[in-house]
Amino acid sequence: MKRLLFICCLSAGILNPVLSDAQIVNLPKLGFSENEAGQGIKEALGNGVTRAVKLLNQKDGFFGSSFYKILLPPEIQSAEKKMRALGLGKLFDDAVLQINRGAEEAVGSAGPIFGNAIRQMTLQDAVQIIQGPSNSATQYFRKKTDSSLSQTFTPVVRTSLEKTGATRYYTDLVQAYNKLPLIRKKLNPDLSGYVVGKTMDALFDQIGKEETEIRQNPVKRTSDLLKKVFGGN
Repeated sequence: MKRLLFICCLSAGILNPVLSDAQIVNLPKLGFSENEAGQGIKEALGNGVTRAVKLLNQKDGFFGSSFYKILLPPEIQSAEKKMRALGLGKLFDDAVLQINRGAEEAVGSAGPIFGNAIRQMTLQDAVQIIQGPSNSATQYFRKKTDSSLSQTFTPVVRTSLEKTGATRYYTDLVQAYNKLPLIRKKLNPDLSGYVVGKTMDALFDQIGKEETEIRQNPVKRTSDLLKKVFGGN
């Protein structure tokens, strides 16, 4: 009954996200210790990362997804109709396909990067996350790691884009766009930063979905520890 009340409070957003010492001491009353809370959060994030990477690191993980497919920057999209009328439609199609192929390949290297970030999470961080909303671990994870992950991920994405030919196709497209009459703001042909952002958005979104599932769906709690920390009675 106490656990049910605790979970109801989480859903309503009643509990203060900043833990007091008394709240930490009361964790055992919920059926798990501070250490178990920390290990449970890390396991949940690890599972989420593994499944997110597996989903996206395959052919059409991005390109075949109506949700995660990476489109061209808005500036080029706005000129697409005009450029297709000029016979440049194949440049659009090739660029979009190869950009997504590059993202699909790059995601495969994300596991160790995210794993290292998970290992650096403190127990106090994890205990606070237990009291947060259904995606609080993912929010915390992104806040703490976004910059360093982006720096580490950028060369990996750049290599993948070059390998799949996305860089060449996109450069050709941007050069054609910049030559259009009345274009005042020229586009930068550097693609890696744009794709890194979109790729990380997709990863964190999928990790957030996995976290929500673990919190809400008993079937997703695949270990005794996850059942203990996230299970309700």
